[in-house]
Amino acid sequence: MPTDRILALGAEDDPTKFNMAHMGLRLAQRANGVSLLHGRVSRAMFNELWPGFDPDEVPIGSITNGVHARSWAAPQWLQLGRELAGSDSFAEPAVWLRLQQVDAGHLWWIRSQLRSLLVADVRARLRQSWLERGASEAELGWIATAFDPDVLTIGFARRVPTYKRLTLMLRDPDRLEKLLLDPERPIQLIVAGKSHPADDGGKALIQQVVRFADRPQVRHRIAFLPNYDMSMARLLYWGCDVWLNNPLRPLEACGTSGMKSALNGGLNLSIRDGWWDEWYDGENGWEIASADGVADPERRDDLESSGLYNLLEQAVAPKFYERDERGVPRDGWRWCATPCRRWGPKCWLPAWCATTSSTTTRRRRIRGARPSVSPTTAPSSAGPRAGRLPAAGRSSVAANRDHRRGQRRAARHSAAGLQADLDRNRAAGRTATRRGDRASGAGQGRHRRRAAGPDHRRYGAYRH
Repeated sequence: MPTDRILALGAEDDPTKFNMAHMGLRLAQRANGVSLLHGRVSRAMFNELWPGFDPDEVPIGSITNGVHARSWAAPQWLQLGRELAGSDSFAEPAVWLRLQQVDAGHLWWIRSQLRSLLVADVRARLRQSWLERGASEAELGWIATAFDPDVLTIGFARRVPTYKRLTLMLRDPDRLEKLLLDPERPIQLIVAGKSHPADDGGKALIQQVVRFADRPQVRHRIAFLPNYDMSMARLLYWGCDVWLNNPLRPLEACGTSGMKSALNGGLNLSIRDGWWDEWYDGENGWEIASADGVADPERRDDLESSGLYNLLEQAVAPKFYERDERGVPRDGWRWCATPCRRWGPKCWLPAWCATTSSTTTRRRRIRGARPSVSPTTAPSSAGPRAGRLPAAGRSSVAANRDHRRGQRRAARHSAAGLQADLDRNRAAGRTATRRGDRASGAGQGRHRRRAAGPDHRRYGAYRH
């Protein structure tokens, strides 16, 4: 392909740049965003590639991302699902709906178990982190009581690009400290993540969180965990009661971390961006009001952080600490079963032809259109085509064609056909005694044994 043609595929307004997204859209047969909101944003963003189209007419759809339940749900929840449904098929909504049968106290006991596991892991990681930074064991006695398995635990763990606003919670440090140290309704905050090596802005955000978390007054209630990986992420999704997400709307394409928390009974506290924009229904978590119309970014951050603090003080903490006589939150059903029951089937619904079972089904359809030879129904005098199994969906034209081919082969292998072949061979000075003997049932030794074997049943008369 000429170089000019290749460069034209990625052309944009700036002739010095090659746009990979433009090239992908020009070459792709289909394109989609990874959430409803992302699809709308993409149609407006790439409208110029379809001159004369309104943004709503741009052929970019949306398929919302999901997560794999068995990879991210805690073993305790998976075992409970097996006991309720007697099945490992977590794609079936009925498996999740059966959580209605479970007592709220048992569900809360599982949540408390998972929170305790998370606290133990956080303490171990905190100790290791401080030792790597040069602290001595004598200075780390406070870690033994850092974090509390009975305190409302909020998680924030993901990549740290600037648009995700890791430090929005730090806009008012005094107010955050008051929330962390509240004598009646305290919260504890676990932060983890990684920035791109070339993203200096993301690194600066992490440094701000670390400096705040190192303060002696609050270090037992907030921590930044380094070396974020999947093993750490699993425990965070299992043990956090609330999952925090505060991106700059509408820059979040989807964001699946909140789905993983929901699979484990966690609730989401998030800006309505990405997947949360379409799944939030007023009962499955909380919406942080987004100041979309505010042009000043500093003012916008102030407004949205204030909304975050208000929700923590007036909605989230009260729901967690209002308990019944058993020590279970009065709204405990909402804290445990609702996210699993409502979101489990949606989060994990597999894409078409993306699983082993769907791939197998597709292959069966292909084999149905081109069935294999039956080794038991083909008579010895019929060719390989005559023994084909009937296939659903095969056209009558194809069936008639195969039937005619089978008839022709049968005629060639009949006694009269073999006699005609014998006459022609003799006239040409050749013999076909062995072939004629086998066709008439004569012949001895290996030829007769092979004629009665699998080759004979499948292909008719044995041939050299």
